Amino acid sequence: MARDPETIQREIEQARDALAATVDELSVKANPKDFVDRGADAVRARFADPRLRYALIGAGVLVGLLVVRRLFR
Repeated sequence: MARDPETIQREIEQARDALAATVDELSVKANPKDFVDRGADAVRARFADPRLRYALIGAGVLVGLLVVRRLFR
């Protein structure tokens, strides 16, 4: 059964518009600057947790003390 050429043309235009929207969305997600910004925001949010922050401070102090002890031995 043959389809109407106008219907085919309309479907092609809809598919083209959908593809263009998908490509635009992918280009926004793949923008390197935005990707880095989102990653940095995620890391900042992770370090905002006081439990993690204090654990890292404690680990840093411990490593610092071990280095100082090793130097003066």
